[in-house]
Amino acid sequence: MRVLIASAVAAACVFIVPAGASAQTSLDGFGAVGVDHLSSFGESSFPVDFGGRVSFDVLPAVQVLGEFGRIGNVLPGIVGLPLSFSPVNLKVSAFYGEGGVRLLAAPRSPVTPYVEGTAGVAHLRVGATGLGSTTDALVRAALNLVDTRDPLVGVGGGILVQGGPLRLDLGYRYKRIMANSMLSSVIGLGQDLETHQVRFGVGVRF
Repeated sequence: MRVLIASAVAAACVFIVPAGASAQTSLDGFGAVGVDHLSSFGESSFPVDFGGRVSFDVLPAVQVLGEFGRIGNVLPGIVGLPLSFSPVNLKVSAFYGEGGVRLLAAPRSPVTPYVEGTAGVAHLRVGATGLGSTTDALVRAALNLVDTRDPLVGVGGGILVQGGPLRLDLGYRYKRIMANSMLSSVIGLGQDLETHQVRFGVGVRF
């Protein structure tokens, strides 16, 4: 049920296209770092988040948006810390799609703060090493066959710097994957999975 609700909210946000001819559309690409996983910095598999989004102006200070991306690591610290002392290396990433609404504080200014809220669906991907090549492959295949679609919600804020058709986006995002599938419940020990991101994006308006 939570998956259906989140999917409906995301679809409604993405497909509300502004009717006004003067409304602008923006396309952005972004990279992000999960600040709750900075202890992995310097490792060959340091988790980097990335994605893209499209947004539409519906009012001077209101935008609707759709976003697709990858969260490099959603493994909770309570699980990851004990594993760091073992030969087993477990990585859990998430691909997601979501929709939402962004509110601009000064839409006609070249620099404007903003806040936003989003909802969507995430799909977990599991990687395991340290058990032997054959066992690693079997474990990954088995885990990734399990239904891993979970509702995703997010909030964030930041600053947009806009000049001509170009714009820069520097901000913070908090995303929570609500443990709905069997795999996410086991990985999170019954708790929701979450990440805190510092994000930098570059985009164009037309």
